[in-house]
Formats: sequence, structure tokens, C-alpha cells
Amino acid sequence: MMRSGRMVERGILSRYDFRRPGVKLVYGLVIVIIALMVVSMLNPIFVTLFNGLKTNAAVNSFPPTFFPDGWHWRNYREGWQFFDMPLYLRNTLLIFGGNAMVIFVVLGAAAFSLSHLRVPYKRAVTTFFLMTLFIPPTTYIIPNFVNIKELGLMNSFWAFWLPAGANAFYLLLLKTFMDGIHHELFEAARMDGASDWRCFSRIALPLSVPIYSTLAIFIFSTAWNDWFWPSLIMHKSTMYPLSTAIYKYVIGARQLDLNIRFAILSIVMIPPIAVFLLFQRFIMRGLQLGSVKG
Repeated sequence: MMRSGRMVERGILSRYDFRRPGVKLVYGLVIVIIALMVVSMLNPIFVTLFNGLKTNAAVNSFPPTFFPDGWHWRNYREGWQFFDMPLYLRNTLLIFGGNAMVIFVVLGAAAFSLSHLRVPYKRAVTTFFLMTLFIPPTTYIIPNFVNIKELGLMNSFWAFWLPAGANAFYLLLLKTFMDGIHHELFEAARMDGASDWRCFSRIALPLSVPIYSTLAIFIFSTAWNDWFWPSLIMHKSTMYPLSTAIYKYVIGARQLDLNIRFAILSIVMIPPIAVFLLFQRFIMRGLQLGSVKG
């Protein structure tokens, strides 16, 4: 719609709609529900941050207080020194980097093949991967564990990198995105003598940066938060990722002050929140670009 000589997008509700009392009531109710949801989601985050800045006596006081009586920043230094956090952070980043590399290359090449190469039974293969999404993840944890053990990959980062190359969700997301790349680009490259690998590496990969950025955020979140699978396959303490180390050494600690425990949890909690806030637009854009087109 035009307003003052410029185009303005019309919202779901117009000024005329807000003149009706019923619309105002429902709109106000929706605002209240959203506000309650925001408060319920932000409350645990701020409770953890503020408890990490309190004394141990203040954390255990009753009735509890929301804000700290003083800013005890030394709690974070003690929490950082409580266990070898840099080692476990390095392990987590190695898992993330390996998973990202495998997914970008292996699943990217597979998605390119299903989208732009003459693969026999292409639709059957795509349907097979689509059907695996209906299988609950808990049903194949034991088979994956048995396979990893039979391959001798226990206490190895390959136990994370190898299954990452068979992620059906990421494959279909990449394939759907690459379906939108025009075939004429690859036909022109082949006429100039480019091989299929060169078409993938020089054309498909650069054009797929938005979806790859989205997948990188998802991969980072999974590598940062997953603790169950590492607890099954990692039996050496020096190989633990950060989440497993937090579960074993912080959550299960008996002689650790609560304020130090909250400080450690705050340190671990901040990076994924920062990544999400910084790259939120890439997540939404990637999901829109990789959505199924009807």
C-alpha cells in the first residue's frame, strides 16, 4: 500500500481491524502470552548468570534473591581453573570442525549429485533418505554404537565425524537448496571442459554459502550441547568434549560450591547464545532458501 509517496507493507491487522474490541482483546492476550514465554525462557539464563556472581552463602540463602549483593567476578576465574576447560573446549572444536568438513564435502557432493548429475534411481535414493527422517533417533543409537565398536573407533573423534556423513536431514536440506541452482550454469561449465568435481567446487559450493552458513550454526550447536553420545563412546577423560566434562565434573561434583558451579555453567552457556544472536539472520535465511518448494 502507498503512504506519503512510498510503498509500505501491510501487516496482518489493519487500523480498521484494531477498532473492533474483539480484535484488541485477542491481540492483547497474544502479547501477554508472548511476554510470559519470553520471561520464562530468559529467567533461567539470568538466574544462572547472577548466581555465578554471588557468594556461596547468598546462593544458598532463603528466601533466594534474584540480584547479587555484590559482583564477585573471581567466581569465574575459579570456575575456569576448577578443571582443564581449555582441553575440553579444544576437543569440542575438533568435533565441530571435523563434522563441518565431512558434512560440507561428503553431503554437499551427494546433494549436488542428486540434484544435477544423472544418478541411477535418483528419486528412489532421495525417498530412501527422506524415509529415514521418520525413524526416531533413539532406535539407532545402539546399532551406531555397535558399528563404532566393531570398527575400532572408540575413544576416537572419527566416532563423531563418520556418522556426520550420513545425516539425512542435512543432505535433504542441501539437496533442496541446490535444486534451485540453474542447470544452465553447469551445462555452460561442462561445455568449457569443466569436470563434475570442478562444477561442484567452483560453482555449487560458492553459491551455497547461505545454506552452509546455516548448517555451520546447527553443527556448532549440536557439537556444543551433545553429551549422551560422547558419554557412550569416549572413555578417556582427555577425549571428553566440553558438555560431557561438565556433566561428569561439574553437575556430578559433590564438593563444589554452588556459586562456582553456576559460574562454570555461565561460561559454557554464553558462546552458543552469542553465536545464535550474531548469526540469527543466517539461520532464518538458510531455512527459507532450503525449504521445500511446492
